[in-house]
Amino acid sequence: MSEQATPTLETVNLEDLSAELQQVIKYEKVPVELFNMLASVHEASEDVVRETWNTMPASAQNILDNFEQFHALVSLSQSYAGIDFMTEAQDMKFDDMTDEQTQDYKAGLLDKLLHNCVKDLAKQLKQARLKPVMKREFREIFTK
Repeated sequence: MSEQATPTLETVNLEDLSAELQQVIKYEKVPVELFNMLASVHEASEDVVRETWNTMPASAQNILDNFEQFHALVSLSQSYAGIDFMTEAQDMKFDDMTDEQTQDYKAGLLDKLLHNCVKDLAKQLKQARLKPVMKREFREIFTK
């Protein structure tokens, strides 16, 4: 009898991640079990996040030091939102849809949710321009 090899995921170490993502992880005390997902989300979302960053007013961008800080914050937000969604959507069934249609629908919902994370963080940065407490909270993440 032969044993089948189970694919192993390469574990992402904190040191493998960008300095900004490391700071967000440390500040938010992200469990090591989420590092792989967070790294994947971070890599996959860069283009979309950069598009949003580039359309934000300079005054909102100046709340943070650079794009990489914004990208790290968005990646964390998307990771947690994705986990919550997948947990809730796991048992979603639609009687009037095939399994493939159901999976496509769920994928569309997840895509929209992840896009909303980017929009929400951009909105928060814009609000932080007028709210010193919010501004301080954003900056505190990257100064500790």
